[in-house]
Formats: sequence, C-alpha cells, structure tokens
Amino acid sequence: QVQLVESGGGLVQAGGSLRLSCAASGRTISSYAMGWFRQAPGKEREFIAVISKSGSTTTYADSVKGRFTISRDNAKNMMYLQMNSLKPEDTAVYYCAARKFWSINTSDYDYWGQGTQVTVSS
Repeated sequence: QVQLVESGGGLVQAGGSLRLSCAASGRTISSYAMGWFRQAPGKEREFIAVISKSGSTTTYADSVKGRFTISRDNAKNMMYLQMNSLKPEDTAVYYCAARKFWSINTSDYDYWGQGTQVTVSS
C-alpha cells in the first residue's frame, strides 16, 4: 500500500506559478510510475502528466505542455508539479497517483491522494 498526500495548492492570479508536492509513505515510490491528474467542477478527472519510475521519461497532456513540469525525488519519496503561466481554466482539484506501470489512463491508477485545490483568478 502507498499513501499519497498532496500539498501546495492555493489561489493564484493568471500568469502566476504554483508548485504542488506529493508526499508518499508506506512504500518507496521508486517502484511506481507516478502521475498528476485534475478534476474541475462538473468535469471528469483528467490526465495531466506522468513520470517514469526513474524519472527519465515524462509525458504531458497537450493542455499543459510547455507550462507544467513533473519531477520526482525517489530518495525523499516525493513527486512535484511545477505549474507556470497558469490560466483560469487550470482551476481544479489536483491529485497525485501511483501505479506499477506507466499509463496516462485515470482508471489504471491504484493509489490516489486526497487532492489539493488550485484556483486561478483572471
């Protein structure tokens, strides 16, 4: 079992930046691919970014490519999402998740955090 806890969300103006963190416990995250997802009110949860177990490979949704950066520190059992040039449409609850193998599909992930709210004002 892996327990995940997100932090770093908040209210930011459009064009601003936030850095989300995902702290893992229970097991070392080096055995897991890790992803970030988000869910806006009235919408389905959507894929944002995924990072491989070693951190050497990343993939992003087109909507955040070039603005968001996913990273991980396996020694600290942490994952991060640096979000720059934020837009009002980025407003959502952001979740981190883990699974044994690489995937961009929300339904494939086994472990989820409770989420952190990100609100971008115009």
